[in-house]
Amino acid sequence: MDRDLEQLRLLSIFHYVLAGIAGLFSLFPSIWIGLGVYMATTGPRQPGLPPPLFGWAMAVLGVALVICGLGFTALVVLAARALQRRRHHTFCVVVGALSCGFFPFGTVLGVFTILVLARPSIRAIFQGDAAVAPAVE
Repeated sequence: MDRDLEQLRLLSIFHYVLAGIAGLFSLFPSIWIGLGVYMATTGPRQPGLPPPLFGWAMAVLGVALVICGLGFTALVVLAARALQRRRHHTFCVVVGALSCGFFPFGTVLGVFTILVLARPSIRAIFQGDAAVAPAVE
């Protein structure tokens, strides 16, 4: 039982770390936003330069990538809180599976999350069996 609780605690901590890394990397496409706006709004057009529409498309794509990255970061933070409180087992498994796409850190954490949460003793903890210590709030 103590080993299971310790592994859940560690998974929660590592999910917070992954969320920090993912949040940082999700801001990188803001360079595209800046370049796209610059390309769309700078001075007179010359024949060799791309049209302003290309710049706006690049900026919109950058915004979409930032929003998706921050959304993934929010999901990982919510999964970390759920692991800490030992609630929402299925949600934690799904976020673990989604984390596998964030190579290499998310892949390792996602695989370990799925392996730990698949054990019957962990499922019993999430279901709140009487023999289990109270969840950390």
